[in-house]
Amino acid sequence: MTATPGAALAIRLNGEPHLLPESMSLRALVDSVGCDPASVAVELNGVIVRRARLVETTIVDGDVVEIVRFVQGG
Repeated sequence: MTATPGAALAIRLNGEPHLLPESMSLRALVDSVGCDPASVAVELNGVIVRRARLVETTIVDGDVVEIVRFVQGG
């Protein structure tokens, strides 16, 4: 799916519908939801994306993104 320039993108983020005002990188999405990229794993359409590729991976309309936070406990 491709997006119309200036149109909102409809994605699924952690299982919920989510609208983005514009196309952005996975890194920008992680930052926008208040997560530290060093403490999360990001999955895009069922595939884990390496941290080094978050900046260069662009979200498109219809993508499914899962952001999993690492939690330390005992």
